[in-house]
Amino acid sequence: MPPAYPRAAIRPRQSVTRRRPRRLVRRILAVVAVLLLAVVGFGVYIDTTLNRVAALPADSTATSSGTNWLIVGSDSRQNLSDEEKDKYATGDDTSQLTDTIMLLHSGASGTVLVSIPRDSMVDIPGHGRAKINSAYGRGGGPDGGGPELLVRTIEGATGLHIDHYAEIGFLGIVNVVDAVGGVDLCVPEAIEDPKAALDIQAGCQTLDEATALGYVRTRATATSDFGRVERQRAFLSALLSKVTSPAVLANPFRVVPLANDLSGSITVDSGDHIWNLAQLGLAMRGLGEGISTTVPVRDGVVNWDRERALALFEALQNDQRPPENALGP
Repeated sequence: MPPAYPRAAIRPRQSVTRRRPRRLVRRILAVVAVLLLAVVGFGVYIDTTLNRVAALPADSTATSSGTNWLIVGSDSRQNLSDEEKDKYATGDDTSQLTDTIMLLHSGASGTVLVSIPRDSMVDIPGHGRAKINSAYGRGGGPDGGGPELLVRTIEGATGLHIDHYAEIGFLGIVNVVDAVGGVDLCVPEAIEDPKAALDIQAGCQTLDEATALGYVRTRATATSDFGRVERQRAFLSALLSKVTSPAVLANPFRVVPLANDLSGSITVDSGDHIWNLAQLGLAMRGLGEGISTTVPVRDGVVNWDRERALALFEALQNDQRPPENALGP
């Protein structure tokens, strides 16, 4: 007859065997929970540090489908040191103009990025007809100046309702490009422009902060302003693609300084949050199958081709893909 083993001697071993994987699972879940709390906490912190301004008029009557961002590049040198002004060849201009104006539309029709030439002549509420880039810096009148007057001007000229606002200055571009370790871009032609501290060769390459700033500022090409806004769209798309890439988002040594630099470099509307900026980045990644264009003009970059521009903005108002003949250069 086989020897009988006390059942009590076996049970503890089985219990230990069962408890080990359970403890491991609990530890893993605890670590994941801590990481999620840290990520959420960091996101909330960054959201509270964003620069905000009342840019969207509360009494706006413009309506449109989809989501529209107004993206503005300011030529302000306020936060640049004398050494940085020399390094980036920005000069000492104290103007408050919008060096870059873009509309980003996203919705059922895909993503459409539209450059608005800064010398476009439009009606500025309270100030008559003037160059669109001057709306930002104008004071007085019923609407004051700054971002809100610029948004009113854009809504009046395009008929589109602006849902979100984002503004970045010269130093902001430098900081963000530096935080992501440079921006990969295929440059179609060599450009040398001492006024923008730029000397770049054609070909695919990684742009550092100084080269990137010069690249979006220069007009030293045969296509002048048209080439300039095209380069700005290409750069913005490449920058936001890099910002939202796994190589950056999964690297704490990149994403933490990037988040800090973004919060200090970008100004958004008072109702915008960090998750809205994330949506902006994802929308820009959709430009691969979307449309990148300029408002069609009829003479230089001053006067819009009203018929084609109307077709472009009516399509965006209805969240439809713009017709080919409504696209600019």
